[in-house]
Amino acid sequence: MSDTARGLLTTIADDVTELVPPGLSTPAAPDGPIGWRGYDLQRADAARRSGEEESIVCGTGRVGGVDTVLVAFEFAHLGGSIGERTGLRLQHAFAEARRRSAPVVSLVATGGSRMQEGMRALSQLHRIARALAAHRDAGLPHVAVVRDPTTGGGWATLASGADVTVAVPGAQAGFAGSRVRPPGEPHAYTTEGQYASGQLDRVVPPETLRELLHRWVPLLARPARGPAPPPGALGAAAPPATGWEAVSRARAAGRPHAEAYLDAYFAWRENLSGDRCGGVDDGVRCGIGRRAGGAVAYAAQCGTPTTPAGFRTAARLLRLADRLGLPVLTLVDTPGAANDAAAERAGVGPAIAELFTAVASARVPVTTLVIGEGGSGGALAFAAPDRIWLTPDSYFSVTSPEAAASILKREPDRVPATAEELTLRPQDMVAAGLARGVVAPGPDDS
Repeated sequence: MSDTARGLLTTIADDVTELVPPGLSTPAAPDGPIGWRGYDLQRADAARRSGEEESIVCGTGRVGGVDTVLVAFEFAHLGGSIGERTGLRLQHAFAEARRRSAPVVSLVATGGSRMQEGMRALSQLHRIARALAAHRDAGLPHVAVVRDPTTGGGWATLASGADVTVAVPGAQAGFAGSRVRPPGEPHAYTTEGQYASGQLDRVVPPETLRELLHRWVPLLARPARGPAPPPGALGAAAPPATGWEAVSRARAAGRPHAEAYLDAYFAWRENLSGDRCGGVDDGVRCGIGRRAGGAVAYAAQCGTPTTPAGFRTAARLLRLADRLGLPVLTLVDTPGAANDAAAERAGVGPAIAELFTAVASARVPVTTLVIGEGGSGGALAFAAPDRIWLTPDSYFSVTSPEAAASILKREPDRVPATAEELTLRPQDMVAAGLARGVVAPGPDDS
């Protein structure tokens, strides 16, 4: 894959046409807005070496069959630094995307703001932020690709402010560049380190970048119509006879879990990763999948206690889906929220509240299928209040039978009887008017 801005555009998109923003002539003031001695010569030399008049190239093209506005940084031009003309080009590109109702793909490689233009350069971050905000308000998607290096304001606006952020391996990525950060922990400033801490959705080899973008852009730009139908049951066909049988089935090791349901439900899908607050929960799957010609967002618990990062990642997914008009499917399967000291320090309560708020305020339809354990508030936060279905090998309960027995000071042998008193079978939920039904075996239950 080409390392030049123009080469990248033609590699990742079809039918590329350059966007030439108006009114970007060379500044009249000698050596730029603050008279940095030799700046004009530096710019001229950068143009000769890079073949570009500025540090970014903008264009339009087709990505996954979707008309898309493209932005690529040319690092050979003054280290891909952001100056006033860079900001103006970015502003024009995002305005053109709104005019076309098109997504944006940004290919970022920058050392940060351009010193030779002083605060005029730094103030471009406000310009970029306004462009991103207007793009979001228009309900349009933005995918960013982090290249080597991506630091400073480019990392803190275009890269980190995108809906989906992917990266190439081995690249420097972070707010602090290598020459200004303190020594130690170099891994934290790499794309692999940023992925591990929940700041990136995926790290992919350059040769697979085109394929990935041609999957992501249509997923973000072409939502399915109407609510997502609940998946059909993949496990037991008949509802349990007792509450304890419901609990035992839901806890059985061989019961189908979230990955099986997602694979059966979608033709193909892409995961989002991380809460953008420093955390990743491997027990939660969030992303967008293609189904029957349209895209559906999903947030799925995988049978483990859900951590604050898991709740925040799901809330991030819900907000993105709501803004892009994507219907949402949630799969409930957890013994409950993580309740250790680490979870409390990481803000498990506020994280659960954030997800409850995201579900409650969603304007898109949210469909929930309980596929295993529905453990208290940690499960309920993933559930839609008016579109809940359950599988025959699942249950939903105010708390676990063991916890209920402990709270009531009952002996351990009373746990099965306590499960019966809790009326937690899937059919009990339906009878209480808290769920729409128990799904039958099959691909889905419309």
